[in-house]
Amino acid sequence: MAANASVVGDIAERYGLALYELADEAKSLDEVASDLDSLKALIAESDDLSKLLRSPVIDADDKTKAINTILEQGGANSLTRRFVGVVAGNDRLFVLADMITAYLAELSTRRGEVTAEVISARPLNDDQLQQLTESLRAKLGGKVAVEPSVDSSLIGGLVVRVGSRMIDASLKTKLQRLQFAMKGA
Repeated sequence: MAANASVVGDIAERYGLALYELADEAKSLDEVASDLDSLKALIAESDDLSKLLRSPVIDADDKTKAINTILEQGGANSLTRRFVGVVAGNDRLFVLADMITAYLAELSTRRGEVTAEVISARPLNDDQLQQLTESLRAKLGGKVAVEPSVDSSLIGGLVVRVGSRMIDASLKTKLQRLQFAMKGA
C-alpha cells in the first residue's frame, strides 16, 4: 500500500512540475493557481465530483466531458483546461487533487513562500487571518501563505503546521493533557 502511495505521489509531482513549467512559460502562473485553487475546493466540497474522478467504473470519456464542462463553466484558463484534458486522456484524474497540491507547492517554493496549515474550531474571520499571517511572518520570516481549515472537534484554539513543525494550542489537546495528568496522580 505504501508503494502505491509513493507511485501516486511521483505521478502527482511530475504532472504538477510540468504544469508549473508550462504556466511559467505562458506567464500565467497566478491564473492557473487560481483555477486550481477553485477546482481543489470544488473537489473537496463535492463528494459526487470526488467519486467521479476516482471511480474506475465510470467511463473515461464521461469523466473527461464532466470535468471539461465544470472548467468551462468556471471560466478556467485555457492552459488549465488543456492540462486537465491531458490528465483525463491519460486516465489520471484520480490523482488530480494531488497534482493540484504539487503545483501549488512548487509555486510557493519558487516564490520563497512558506505554507502554514491552520486548523481552528470555527472559521476565522478576515481580521483573525490577517493577524495570524502577520504573526507567522514575524516568527518565520519571509512570505507566509496560510491555508485555513475547520475541525470542530478542537473545541477551541488552533493547530498550526509549518512543514514538519506543529504547534497545537487547541482546547481539545489541553483537556487531554489534563486528563492524562489526573490519571497519573
